[in-house]
Amino acid sequence: MAPKDVLLVACGSFNPPTIMHLRMFEIARDHLERLGQSKVIGGVMSPVHDAYEKQDLVSSGHRCSMLRLALADHDWVRLSEWECKQSGWTRTRQVLQYHQNQLNSTLNANCNSPHKRQKKFLGIDETDDVGQENFNDWIPDKLDGSCNEGPVKVMLLCGADVLESFAKPGLWNIKDIETIVSQHGLVVITREGTNPYRFIYESDVLTKHMSNIFIVTEWISNEVSSTKVRRAHRRGDSIKYLVPDSVMKYIDQNQLYVDGSNSTTNDKDL
Repeated sequence: MAPKDVLLVACGSFNPPTIMHLRMFEIARDHLERLGQSKVIGGVMSPVHDAYEKQDLVSSGHRCSMLRLALADHDWVRLSEWECKQSGWTRTRQVLQYHQNQLNSTLNANCNSPHKRQKKFLGIDETDDVGQENFNDWIPDKLDGSCNEGPVKVMLLCGADVLESFAKPGLWNIKDIETIVSQHGLVVITREGTNPYRFIYESDVLTKHMSNIFIVTEWISNEVSSTKVRRAHRRGDSIKYLVPDSVMKYIDQNQLYVDGSNSTTNDKDL
């Protein structure tokens, strides 16, 4: 049986994007293709909308600019601006479904079979100019003009912390979790010392769909996080080799993460 084509989508703040954000895609692709069941044809980084209240979150304009710089030399991971260009915060389930619909539409158009986007499902009004804009620069070149024999599956790429957050009361809609795991699937990057299987075991929904969850261990220890990068920069410490050089220069040039003045939440305690 031929491997299924997969597009990996990572949702997050990327505030700023770090080398670990980029490495997640490489680790995930290696793991999925080593299993022989999937072929990763592309990756997408979807930054969250400014309305997502999070401490120290700089504007999506800055975050998109940093992602463009970070991905400038990347040959298969791209930026999608759709999420941050909406009128407000969008659920992860809707983000995944949007990208899935666009892939389906592209594949059907390539095969001369028009496909209407499920706007009602996404909650986008037909007259909504933002919803109708084209944000499809993220679609892999492989799909440009080709008529594939099979579909492309959008999967959520995330860290183990996202998997753990499913268990936090009130944070996720249970129907959203079930839709994400059953219709899309998860590729979870974990680290030595963590036990994501316990969180799957403790969740009826995750256990039900555990065949659609791929746990990938990052054996090369890497504790880089956006939070630690912001803290180091604020204290005047070097962040070289923690973020791409181009991103580091952008942060310096725009004086980001210095005193919270660029934050969309004005350093509220959220």
